[in-house]
Amino acid sequence: MKKLLPLLLLFGVPVAHADLNHSIMSTVKLEALSAATSADKVGSSYSVSGSGVATVNSDGDSTVGGLGTVTNGVPALTTVTASQSTSGDAFSFSQSYLEGDVTPTSEATVGEIPNFSDITSSAAASVGTAAIGLDNHNITLTPGTGTGITLTGQFVTDLTID
Repeated sequence: MKKLLPLLLLFGVPVAHADLNHSIMSTVKLEALSAATSADKVGSSYSVSGSGVATVNSDGDSTVGGLGTVTNGVPALTTVTASQSTSGDAFSFSQSYLEGDVTPTSEATVGEIPNFSDITSSAAASVGTAAIGLDNHNITLTPGTGTGITLTGQFVTDLTID
């Protein structure tokens, strides 16, 4: 009976069931930016303020001036002259004008920059001597003489025990 005891213990022990998953992944990426231009057309604005003054436009009309008929996206401007209403009294007068950008009459041409006030432009990327390598999960990133590029390397190992 003593000889059977080790066999009973061997067969009587509960069995553990477990799944084991293991993965290794390496990725590399080289991105090169394309050429781009962003242009914002600036609009026209006019302001006038004052006190203790009389205003007259170029036609002799009492007015505060302003923006008139629009031609190619830019309005005509009616400015005014001011004179002190009562001699010896306090007065103030100011006017300002910002002429906006002319509206283009045709579509933009590739490679040409429109005549706008607010322009941001970037050249296309040049990979140059930039290099990226992957050998047996060893990642090599060499920016070299590249401009406007992004080099990305990633090594991921995953171990899951259920």
